[in-house]
Amino acid sequence: MGLIDKLTGTRYPEDGVVPLSAPDVRTALLALNGPDAPYRIRNALAAEKADLVAEWRIPPSASRRLERTVKTRMLLVPERHEVRSVDEQWEVKRAGNPPRWVVSRQHSVGQVNWVERQWAYEQGADGRRQKVETFRFDSREVRDPLREVALGAGWTWRGMMLRLAPPR
Repeated sequence: MGLIDKLTGTRYPEDGVVPLSAPDVRTALLALNGPDAPYRIRNALAAEKADLVAEWRIPPSASRRLERTVKTRMLLVPERHEVRSVDEQWEVKRAGNPPRWVVSRQHSVGQVNWVERQWAYEQGADGRRQKVETFRFDSREVRDPLREVALGAGWTWRGMMLRLAPPR
């Protein structure tokens, strides 16, 4: 694995794994959807220039002042047995009471590595004040299961920096 592969999160399947067909890989990725999954995997729209999209959105109750969406767009390249992925993140920060003025907007593309936790203090069962985690997000919880399915299917998971380039 070279430096670029390390920076982009590119991983290769184990030696000897027989690659599955593109429809089988698509089915396996879509099978990750479920009630406990922190994301939703769907077929991509034409404008998204991908085959599948895994989307995670902060629920409005988690943060009234921050709205964030993280998407992992995936393009299946059957002739190379490769899943190309690029992450997109949108963030809007609000101010005011109730929050309504936009303070900042941010958009980033590439390989998003983001971990966020929010805490609050509550009274515990023993009557003492304790810190309780109220919100948690780790972008690895979205990307790792997708990558493991691709690798298990004998396909390379190739992280892209700016866009999903068509195969050459």
